Amino acid sequence: MRRAGILMPISSIPSRYGIGTFGKASYEFVDFLEKAGQKLWQILPLGPTGYGDSPYQSFSTFAGNPYYIDLELLIDKGYLTREECDAYDFGDDAHYIDYEKIYLSRFKVLRQAWKRAVEKGIEGKPDYQKFVSDNDYWLEDYALYMAVKNFFGGVCFLEWDEDIRLRKKKAIARYREKLAEEIAFYRFQQYLFLTQWKALKRYANRKGIEIVGDIPIYVAFDSADTWANPKLFQLDEDGNPIGVAGCPPDVFATTGQLWGNPLYNWKYHKKTEYEWWVKRIAYCYELYDVVRIDHFRGFESYWFVPYGDSTAENGHWEKGPGYGFFSVLKKKLGKKPVIAEDLGFLTDSVVKLVKKSGYPSMKIVQFAFDAWQDSEYLPHNYGKNCVVYTGTHDNDTTLGWIKQMPAKDLRFAKQYLQVDSRKELLWGCIRAAVASCADTAIIPIQDYLELGSEARINVPSTLGLNWKWRMDENALSKELAKKIRKMMKVYGRL
Repeated sequence: MRRAGILMPISSIPSRYGIGTFGKASYEFVDFLEKAGQKLWQILPLGPTGYGDSPYQSFSTFAGNPYYIDLELLIDKGYLTREECDAYDFGDDAHYIDYEKIYLSRFKVLRQAWKRAVEKGIEGKPDYQKFVSDNDYWLEDYALYMAVKNFFGGVCFLEWDEDIRLRKKKAIARYREKLAEEIAFYRFQQYLFLTQWKALKRYANRKGIEIVGDIPIYVAFDSADTWANPKLFQLDEDGNPIGVAGCPPDVFATTGQLWGNPLYNWKYHKKTEYEWWVKRIAYCYELYDVVRIDHFRGFESYWFVPYGDSTAENGHWEKGPGYGFFSVLKKKLGKKPVIAEDLGFLTDSVVKLVKKSGYPSMKIVQFAFDAWQDSEYLPHNYGKNCVVYTGTHDNDTTLGWIKQMPAKDLRFAKQYLQVDSRKELLWGCIRAAVASCADTAIIPIQDYLELGSEARINVPSTLGLNWKWRMDENALSKELAKKIRKMMKVYGRL
């Protein structure tokens, strides 16, 4: 089935209180997708973020980001008043997120909602109790982790008192009692997140739009996952990582990318028949319709960087679980729709793993025009079982990329796409992706909006300026929807 979609982070949705949410504007975006003839809405990971604000470094692989809880929906439920929300400073820049102001305000207003919800008897309601019961296997560890983390001033669990750091039973019991109200507050946040998200997803599904979720292969070291499940990771006796994740030098970063995530103890996972992973992936399909597995090549082999190194240059490859992992997943969960993010340094064995899995791989138009080479990323070389993008969240916008292209690559791209101007080249890249024989084409919303580098989401291996871009509230027009839909019809993707 030929289909198309748009990549649009939740955080970039325009909203009244500083960051995108699951509120009215997200529903309007779904309506736009329907009018534009799209079948997929791809988002970035939804987990709660910490230092650096990266959705790929989350306090939990299961929990949701409370920033995405829509405050206006809470006003409608009587948990908040307009005056209470307007009393806080969430940042006044319509085009960029101020994460510091969001952090300092969001939890305060959500705490007011929590107190009012308790007064209204939320904890005794059947749907709330069902939520707590159904999600007990991750929710209690997460809520306790965040409560204890706050108690110790927000530091990583390695800096907590030894008894709770090592999860001694008496310490767990003591902190559960001592921080009971804070733990309950974090449960409530997750209830609101999941309730609002599932309502939005149902709306999208009724409109014929499927959600493509993004699952990072790794979890953050500073997370409930690592603290609660140390056996899953390569840690020493003191709980420090032996090695951390990253990738070798490539087109994204000349010294490699040092992610810093703990690496998996794959031998232990195999002994458990990948029990934790099965739960993780199964939960993903409660949230999404299609799952994009980030850094898919890490299942064949992964880049091991010695803990403490300042760059990823001195790392080395170690073997991952291989196809046996996916065989177990398919056996326990059945055949599920997956996109394999197979970008980066690929060996023959990685290519074979992707092919054996049967999952569609990724193609990037921005990678195609490299010094007149017959690249695998040139659209005429695509097979059907792949997903083509003009660029991903790690790339510059296509217009920004075009403005920085070497002259010889620019000449090649213009000749290949039969265009003259740079603006025509942007739409030529979009058209090439949509016209290709790839079953699925997904275009970042910034490209349809003809935006430059000011709208870039992420520059890998940098901190401070990423994950901030927000779409203008008037950006999506009927004319643009018609233009996109016409292209979908021409190339058989309706």
